[in-house]
Amino acid sequence: MRIFKFGGASVKDADGIKNVYDVLQKVGYEDVLLVVSAMGKTTNALEVVVKDYFEKSASLQSSVQEVKKYHNQILLDLFEDEKNPVFKAVNELFSELESFLGRNKSPNYNFVYDQIVSFGELISTTILSHYMNYRGIKTNWIDVRHFIKTDATYRDAEVDWELTQKSISKNVKKKILNITQGFLGSDENGFTTTLGREGSDYTAAIFAYCLNAESVTIWKDVPGVMNADPRYFENATLLNQISYREAIELAFYGASVIHPKTLQPLQKKEIPLYVKSFLEPLLPGTSVSKGADLEPHLPCFIVKKNQLLMSLSSIDFSFIMEENISEIFALLHQYKMKVSLIQNSAISFSVCIEDKFGNFNDLKNVLSKKFKVAYNENVSLYTIRHFNEKAAQIVEQNKIVLLKQVSRETMQIVTKEPNH
Repeated sequence: MRIFKFGGASVKDADGIKNVYDVLQKVGYEDVLLVVSAMGKTTNALEVVVKDYFEKSASLQSSVQEVKKYHNQILLDLFEDEKNPVFKAVNELFSELESFLGRNKSPNYNFVYDQIVSFGELISTTILSHYMNYRGIKTNWIDVRHFIKTDATYRDAEVDWELTQKSISKNVKKKILNITQGFLGSDENGFTTTLGREGSDYTAAIFAYCLNAESVTIWKDVPGVMNADPRYFENATLLNQISYREAIELAFYGASVIHPKTLQPLQKKEIPLYVKSFLEPLLPGTSVSKGADLEPHLPCFIVKKNQLLMSLSSIDFSFIMEENISEIFALLHQYKMKVSLIQNSAISFSVCIEDKFGNFNDLKNVLSKKFKVAYNENVSLYTIRHFNEKAAQIVEQNKIVLLKQVSRETMQIVTKEPNH
């Protein structure tokens, strides 16, 4: 079987849904399982519903209405006849959502989040499945929650591989187009769970692993994986081939290639992963598989903006030793700082961090009791895999370099824009 994953951007409106039909006509759909995300920005819209629900906000009703209106427009654009059973099916899902909002007693935010946000995927796959049937492609809609079994860690559930393997190998029909939801699973009590960041790609990998699939294809609005983000670099080049290991390295440094969690099950069974364009489905795209690390072999540029560079030095010029470093790391962890780079000398210790949760001032106040704290806000961290001199020059051009670190394959440069 082949596993195809379509993300929210590929099904954000009626044209997107029609395009999925066109892609399947071109690349074939027998023995295919489609994993589909919520449409467009639906997850964000449902997060507003969760927020309004907990704040007992008067706008709860209208935030649910927003989500309804958006999907209803897509239905009207796709189906001429309002008697089509899809209208009833989608209405039933919304009734189920409203009934949950009315009867839920749980104060657990993460539990409630998963129960509500999951409707995005259930609705998108219901619409897609009905549209395929309507256009003459017979589909089998499956509720992923009966297949992917997890523990009860809501919003970041761990897969129970044994149970999942059993239910997938026993119940997925071959020889037909299967359509299921990305990102979702269920715990032993049958409550919905979600799989955390990049959950839909991970779903595709879970099915591929359990079905010994031939391949996984992630369909995006780009021709494949580039060696640099075209928003920041001119002349970004398409990478034809990346090894699993290299893809994990790139992801570690912050490239939005593929989440390592997705690659691990595929690597175990050597199932290739393709990243292709849903606008030009017949182009080869990028293959992440066993084989050459990188083809063509080029420097790969990864940039993280809005970073903080913090340098700590001891107040009395004593060395910064292991015990200080472990204490600093415990605080970085406590204040939820994401560390991207570390450099230390005898009396100073520098880290490049991302303050995702706005805790930096509190952290700084605690550290100031023991260390001198110097910092630069709003710096950029560039990582160049397979660097060469020219690549470093491209990054450093017209910028102030605050810190540079080089290992055998990787160069990292922290820069600041000069003040105009």
